[in-house]
Amino acid sequence: MIEGTISVEEPNAQRTSDQFVQSLARGLAVIRAFDADHTHMTLTEVAKRTDLTRATTRRFLMTLEELGYVRSYGKNFTLTPLVLQLGYAYLSGLSLSQVAQPHLQDLSTKLSESTSAAVLDGADIVYVARVSARRIMTVGINVGTRFPAYATSMGRVLLAGLSRAELDAYLNFVPLIALTPRTISTRGALLDELHKVRAQGWAMVDQELEVGLMSMAAPIYDRSGRVVAAVNVSLPAQNGMSGRESIDKVREALIHASEAISTDITLIGDGAAKGPGRI
Repeated sequence: MIEGTISVEEPNAQRTSDQFVQSLARGLAVIRAFDADHTHMTLTEVAKRTDLTRATTRRFLMTLEELGYVRSYGKNFTLTPLVLQLGYAYLSGLSLSQVAQPHLQDLSTKLSESTSAAVLDGADIVYVARVSARRIMTVGINVGTRFPAYATSMGRVLLAGLSRAELDAYLNFVPLIALTPRTISTRGALLDELHKVRAQGWAMVDQELEVGLMSMAAPIYDRSGRVVAAVNVSLPAQNGMSGRESIDKVREALIHASEAISTDITLIGDGAAKGPGRI
């Protein structure tokens, strides 16, 4: 195969039976020939990328165009958004944890800190994905771990995303207990903090859940712009300028990760949440 071509037999090249349909494989190779560096190509370029003859490539391109997966203008061809439907069945079945996990891993690797994703369930947040870098809490955290939402960074992001009626219902139901000397435990102070979180787009909790522990969180949005989950980074409490510089670095990386997860969820579309951790 010529270097830079898209093999007809990728990605699972080994054929184990006589049920292999070569024409389907070739059609898929034509679709996969288009990528970020090859968004528009001529017939000759597609043939070269797929290692197919011009005549064969032309038949597949004409078929794909008739089906609506390819658009032509002049001598050039490009894919249409209809190709996204080919992966929708798989993507729509993904859970939030499956979508978030690779982003959490990247974020943890970049910062060398533990990262998590959580959803709001009643009075608590529930962890739905987790990458542990080191243990800085006295209580171990795993998928399924619950903490009171008002005292956590992810909880405050999720509470800030509620409607006023939903937030009033939460505050009328949940006692605000001071878990440490730093915990915000009055309704007015918590509302002020949630207003700040809503305005800046992220939350930071400094030793309110446990002494010695800080955490920073950002929201994950669905296609409609609704906050459906949160992602966070846990880190030891810090002081001084070096701590401030570290916090700024964490915030920048965290927001990038939350935006990437939100983008993935938006691309998945309307396979809407049907329970904790489902998109």
